[in-house]
Amino acid sequence: MRAEEVRHRISTPLATPVYPPRATRFTDREYLNVVYRTDPEALRAVVPEPLEIDEPLVRFEIMKMGDVEGYGPYLECGQVIPVRHGAERGEYLHAMHLDNFAATAAGRELSAYPKTVGTPALFPDNGALVGTLDYGTQRVATATMAYKWEPMDLDAARAQITVPTYGVKIVPELVCVLARTEITDVTVKGAWRGPARLELFAHVLAPLADLPVREVVSASHILTDLTLAPAVPVHDYLAG
Repeated sequence: MRAEEVRHRISTPLATPVYPPRATRFTDREYLNVVYRTDPEALRAVVPEPLEIDEPLVRFEIMKMGDVEGYGPYLECGQVIPVRHGAERGEYLHAMHLDNFAATAAGRELSAYPKTVGTPALFPDNGALVGTLDYGTQRVATATMAYKWEPMDLDAARAQITVPTYGVKIVPELVCVLARTEITDVTVKGAWRGPARLELFAHVLAPLADLPVREVVSASHILTDLTLAPAVPVHDYLAG
């Protein structure tokens, strides 16, 4: 393989396509979001500068991807933290667990998503919407929300899922940046809010419980189509 050919590859193995080299369109992405209050010191220990925290809040999310161009259906679960970057309010991507290798690799290599393995699930169960995350054979999280309890304003739902997001991208000795991305071309097909509960279980490789649940603040169930924009570096940690 000539050097010119190598320069035009976007992933390894060089002879194997892992993910498409373009923006990804999601159809029928279903969210279960549970916003909760946590320990302020635990939060400060994991949010990197120059991001700042106003309130000790975490959004636990499970996303069921109905159809994704280039990847197919899959599920994702994680924690995002409301933050400020200068005057802009957004969310810091703290942890993400997926059951799809290509989406995991693309998130880490093309963007700054802290994606790793896991087995999320999202399903209705006897009047509740249930979201779970397993790591291997162990349960890590269980969230329940009253199913389609109360209609939610669609603009409020759109605002909840379209705030800018920040993540740290690291390639040892080469790259260490804070990157920003956002969701575009959003169509909210349905949205509901309602009472919810969230339980987190300690696991060394999926330490969601290190940000303990002190109080559930709100919960939402959102169905949408959207596109992910490319990540853009906003702070270079190697620059000093």
